[in-house]
Amino acid sequence: MRVAATAWAGLQGPPLPTLCPVVVPELYCQDQAHAERWAVTSEASSGSHCARSRMLRWRAQEEDSTVLIDVSPPEAEKRGPYGSTAHTSEPGSCLCPCWFPADFVLVWEEDLKLDWQQNSASRDRTDTHRTWRETFLDNLRAAGLRVDQHAVQDGNTTVHYALLSASWAVLCYYAEDLRLKLPLQELPNQASNWSAELLAWLRIPNVLLEVVPDVPPEYYSCQFRVNKLPRFLGSDNQDTFFTSTKRHQILFEILAKTPYGHEKKNLLGIHQLLAEGVLSAAFPLHDGPFKTPPEGPQAPHLNQRQVLFQHWAHWGKWNKYQPLDHVRRYFGEKVALYFAWLGFYTGWLLPAAVVGTLVFLVGCFLVFSDIPTQELCGSKDSFEMCPLCLDCPFWLLSSACALAQAGRLFDHGGTVFFSLFMALWAVLLLEYWKRKSATLAYRWDCSDYEDIEERPRPQFAASAPTTAPNPITGEDEPYFPERSRARRMLAGSVVIVVMVAVVVMCLVSIILYRAIMAIVVSRSRNTLLAAWASRIASLTGSVVNLIFILILSKIYVSLAHVLTQWEMHRTQTKFEDAFTLKVFIFQFVNFYSSPIYIAFFKGRFVGYPGNYHTLFGVRNEECAAGGCLIELAQELLVIMVGKQVINNMQEVLIPKLKGWWQKFRLRSKKTKAGASPGASQGPWEADYELVPCEGLFDEYLEMVLQFGFVTIFVAACPLAPLFALLNNWVEIRLDARKFVCEYRRPVAERAQDIGIWFHILAGITHLAVTSNVRRGRERGRAGAGSAGASCVCCRYRAFRGDDGHYSQTYWNLLAIRLAFVIVFEVAGAPTGSPIHGMTPPPYALPNSNTW
Repeated sequence: MRVAATAWAGLQGPPLPTLCPVVVPELYCQDQAHAERWAVTSEASSGSHCARSRMLRWRAQEEDSTVLIDVSPPEAEKRGPYGSTAHTSEPGSCLCPCWFPADFVLVWEEDLKLDWQQNSASRDRTDTHRTWRETFLDNLRAAGLRVDQHAVQDGNTTVHYALLSASWAVLCYYAEDLRLKLPLQELPNQASNWSAELLAWLRIPNVLLEVVPDVPPEYYSCQFRVNKLPRFLGSDNQDTFFTSTKRHQILFEILAKTPYGHEKKNLLGIHQLLAEGVLSAAFPLHDGPFKTPPEGPQAPHLNQRQVLFQHWAHWGKWNKYQPLDHVRRYFGEKVALYFAWLGFYTGWLLPAAVVGTLVFLVGCFLVFSDIPTQELCGSKDSFEMCPLCLDCPFWLLSSACALAQAGRLFDHGGTVFFSLFMALWAVLLLEYWKRKSATLAYRWDCSDYEDIEERPRPQFAASAPTTAPNPITGEDEPYFPERSRARRMLAGSVVIVVMVAVVVMCLVSIILYRAIMAIVVSRSRNTLLAAWASRIASLTGSVVNLIFILILSKIYVSLAHVLTQWEMHRTQTKFEDAFTLKVFIFQFVNFYSSPIYIAFFKGRFVGYPGNYHTLFGVRNEECAAGGCLIELAQELLVIMVGKQVINNMQEVLIPKLKGWWQKFRLRSKKTKAGASPGASQGPWEADYELVPCEGLFDEYLEMVLQFGFVTIFVAACPLAPLFALLNNWVEIRLDARKFVCEYRRPVAERAQDIGIWFHILAGITHLAVTSNVRRGRERGRAGAGSAGASCVCCRYRAFRGDDGHYSQTYWNLLAIRLAFVIVFEVAGAPTGSPIHGMTPPPYALPNSNTW
């Protein structure tokens, strides 16, 4: 492992001694004894730091003859070989760069009463974990980090905290090694919002606009180089040159690559230690409390977390723009891009919700004024319909009056318009998001992240069998043969197919359940139950389907994670894309199979009297008198709205319950140990009481599935965009509150775009265009044919003649639908990718990415 201990003045000066003086920050020194213990621990690690620094002098001695964009004043060259941050050392002295306050925390818990209760195997496991921890911490000290240990102990349990911090030398070394981009010159803020500009042009007051303090500046940026340090903005102030998010990224990279045993046995990195239970948690510290200080929100020195809580995560800010630049500064580009997408999508739902609500109101008016519906309800005993099963009685068409009126809420001329409107809406949404995404990528200087900056995953580096030069950077990197990965991905695809088959089997069982339930209920002597037999069967089937969906989802997500790890993807972006695709394929079939069956297949393979089709001996389902559209609307409301309610309840209750239990568990230990319940906590203890951040996958999945319901099946339920809009208004603030108040701070990650989610959205849009134009042309009442058996005559729903064959009208409508689908699909399909192949917008200034 490379050692990151480089003393800058010593790079060109005399040899360094082996011990450095240490300045103990007042922030974490609770008393003098604690400060002395910290100093001893830190001196030991700093000695190792200085002793190993000589190994790295070659790094700064490399000559770089290329020219950086000159954005510094000429006098900057006179500051010294490394600008104003360089220090001069006298012979025989050891220059130890300043240390920053603790940024990262490792936590583990020890149950002391189990030491004498455990059997030999458990005791060996406990000893192994203790050895791994000690080795890991020693290797962190050898890497140049300062490790200060703090413990909270009661009679039986001890909670250990290891506070990690890095020196200026370590930060500079790894900043260059990780190719971090740092600012060169400040630029005017380029943030823009089309709605704000439109309202300003119309001279309409913008209630969505709010002035958020401490706006992050924008910069020209470039990959950090040690020998170009004076040219970087703010290089004369070591305390602020590396932001907290940059320091977290550097420390996390060290943690991810530090071994705690034999590297060939994959005993490497913080991820393995957490997975094995050696450590309970590893997280960067928040900047401070999120609650507003006593002086109020106008206090002059609010920390970044307090600004985000006051102007973003507060429920009262539901009608304000999101401060995305502030989110990006505190949580990184990946989190900021998620909230940018969520806000953009929610804003576009507003016109869709307005149009959908108007279409629904038109349907409410037509319920009582539609002539065909009035004729059906007034037919009384005029039309006798064919039985729904072999042993079922004949039934009157007038008995389906209520169903026909309910179906008219959604099945009318306005639905045709709304279907076409939503198809165009979905296409334009993605096209404009590509522009928005490209603008943010250039403003935030991450448009080339995946191609140039992103490094191999630590888990991949530990398991890769060989190395090979990177075709872009030319550096040797861990390598896994593409052919081997392809074989593994093919084997994983077989598992996916098997799981999809399980979902299809569940769908078939639900279809059979609905058919059998409809027959059983229709035989009831209760006239009302018999008339609503198909609706009762459909509603109960929807509930059963939702239960199947939630159970299978939990199982498959765990399986997909194991398969993706086995496939050995090089970067975190590739890993997340592969995992996302697997889960979405399964979730697509899981969530959409039943609605797709109702929308496109149910009632189309029924046959006709005397020649009914069956499935496993049970007659195929047919649509009720009101049509399948009302049943599809019911299915959407049960699955989409039911899932949203369940998810929101989980997102509100589960983090609070977990946080309450964590606080109760930890504080009860302090009480047992004799500590006062009101005693002050260290910031690391307060953050450990929070809930671990579980990433953005579930958040993206929830929104993408919602997007599918809103676009693919919207003709069946024009109110779907309205429900989605109301949910997303809550979702934005709920997610913001989780990240700011309830989650431990995640490590800030860079990202170029929303990843494979965009391509999934594009695929859904293609399907939505096809579905909506097909549904739009399909509207209309099928003519009623007749069939006889003995002397009994009944009617059934179909475009058929007296001989049972399809009529000419059926074929004419089929040809019209097919032509309309082809024309609209070709004309309206989205193209392109979110960023690649696009030129930057004229107002997005380029960034300097090379020397």
